[in-house]
Order: sequence, then structure tokens, then C-alpha cells
Amino acid sequence: QMQFVESGGALVQPGASLRLSCKASRNIENLDIGWYRQAPGKQRDWIARISTGGRSWLYVPAVKGRFTISRNNTMNVVSLQMNNLVPEDTAVYFCNTVPTPLRSWGQGTQVTVSS
Repeated sequence: QMQFVESGGALVQPGASLRLSCKASRNIENLDIGWYRQAPGKQRDWIARISTGGRSWLYVPAVKGRFTISRNNTMNVVSLQMNNLVPEDTAVYFCNTVPTPLRSWGQGTQVTVSS
């Protein structure tokens, strides 16, 4: 069963950068992978996704131009570079398959943007 382990979250000030990492327990070569986030009191939504070969990306408008998703299929790792963070980015961040996530979710990594 595939498992994801997210890491890299932290408490940062507005304008800062963070790089999140998602390590999969099995081969992700043939899977489209996305980053999702869940803010307090809100549902979990995907914000960025990357195709199997890493040549196609999609971002929601709220993060486009600030976040960059990438993948290393050899290491089974998907990363999310987040720049110019704003308080609205505060959430727990998860990775999973897209468009339909697997039933099993990781614990996520907390990102808090606050001055």
C-alpha cells in the first residue's frame, strides 16, 4: 500500500520561502502527483500537480507564480518550492495522487505564515 510522508513545514514570516518534500513508499513513476492543503475549518483541496514525466504542471490561481512543484522519480520524491508566502498559505500540506487521491493520506506538514 502506498504511503506518503510529508516534511519541511515550519512557522515563517510573510515573504519567506519554504521547500516541502513528499516521500512515497513505492514507485511513483506512473502516477500523477499533487500537493493538497487544508486550512483550519476548510476542506482539503489540491493546489499543484505534476504529470508522471514531470513535464506538465497545473496550479490553482492562489499559488501560481509563487509555488513550483517538481519530482524525482528515482527517489520517489515530489517537492513543492513555496516563495513569497502569505498568511493565507497557512495550512497543513499533503501529497497524494491526482486527480483521485488514494484512500491513505499522510500526516501532512504544517505551514504557518505569521508575523
